[in-house]
Amino acid sequence: MAGSEPVTSPDQHKPGHRKAGQIGAVLSALALLAMICGNHEGRVEDIWLIGLAALLLIIVIGDIVLRRSGLRS
Repeated sequence: MAGSEPVTSPDQHKPGHRKAGQIGAVLSALALLAMICGNHEGRVEDIWLIGLAALLLIIVIGDIVLRRSGLRS
């Protein structure tokens, strides 16, 4: 029995590419905002594009804040 420690695989302990993920999220948000200048007529598309870009940026900022305060490893 493993006791109180969770059972994990060795590849779960490898460090990830956090910076690359953050840069990719920011570039994706910028690409979404660039799509506003398209040939669509309604405002629903604009709302979705702005909302998704804002969500990506909120996630990146939240990750940075949590890591600086030590609440996330």
